[in-house]
Amino acid sequence: MLSILFSSFLNVYGSTPPLMRYQDKIRIREAIHISKQYSEQIWKNMQQLPFVVLLVTDSTEFLIHHPYPSSDFQLSEYDSILKTRIYFRARRFSNKLLATFPAVNGVPCIVIGLPEKTNKSSSEWTITLLHEHFHQYQFSSKGYYQDVEGLNLSRGDSTGSWQLNYPFPYKDEKIVLQFNRFRTALQEAVLNRMNKRFDRYFKIYWKERDKLKKILKPADYKYLSFQIWQEGIARYTEYKFLTFLNDYTPSTEMKSLPDYTPFPDLRDTLFKNETGFLNKMNLSADKRVCFYSIGFTEALLLDKENEQWRQYYLTDKFFIENYFRKL
Repeated sequence: MLSILFSSFLNVYGSTPPLMRYQDKIRIREAIHISKQYSEQIWKNMQQLPFVVLLVTDSTEFLIHHPYPSSDFQLSEYDSILKTRIYFRARRFSNKLLATFPAVNGVPCIVIGLPEKTNKSSSEWTITLLHEHFHQYQFSSKGYYQDVEGLNLSRGDSTGSWQLNYPFPYKDEKIVLQFNRFRTALQEAVLNRMNKRFDRYFKIYWKERDKLKKILKPADYKYLSFQIWQEGIARYTEYKFLTFLNDYTPSTEMKSLPDYTPFPDLRDTLFKNETGFLNKMNLSADKRVCFYSIGFTEALLLDKENEQWRQYYLTDKFFIENYFRKL
């Protein structure tokens, strides 16, 4: 069987195994270096996780830092840049993916297409790796999958696709109206969080949030909260990494990439885009994408109101309003 599999690789690739591009190695190395330097300042024990990446190119998938690759992978090389063995197999996943899931032997893998396929610059792509690495942190935490199942939202779906396709009432007029009031109050609160009248803005936001909770069915509110907890805080984590990079010196190789953008520029753009989207989002059209910006912004309010909130993140899951109450 193994000889047949190996022969099929030879037929596709010839006698020389495919190799990752140099620039992709540089981007991944930069993300790993940033994570090693700053992740413990954001999330406790995040640095201990393996930074497993499945890089999807047009014809090939490259596996990096996986502790035990499945038998369908072959050795490409031992790489001196990433200081690890790199494995390869024929492409199975979309080359436009930006996702994290147990793609190989049950291990949460960052499954990601090339920058040019995912419409990202080298710097944006590097920071996206950190976003996805945070998902690895979530998925590897104690009791994560049991706790998600305990939400009782899957309706028998064991594939996880319910997380994308859950029938949230995006087009319910009453809910859309209250959602708009809530996200407007949230935007005003976050933009005025350094204002002397912040308490007034915060109380309005909190009131509108509570109104939204009350008109949602319990299951729908759980889904909203889950998405805020999982995707919104991942977007916030990107921003937190960027806040540490003012004095960070990227590698010479990273700065030499033709589309390199200074990381502090990305921080300012991310903040403007996420808080600005609060004023433009359309729940009916944008659907669950709205929840990314909601979670990002609420986390900024948490930073102001309770600097210790992140210590509760993995032990008190899914309802981030609980972190406000631990003042």
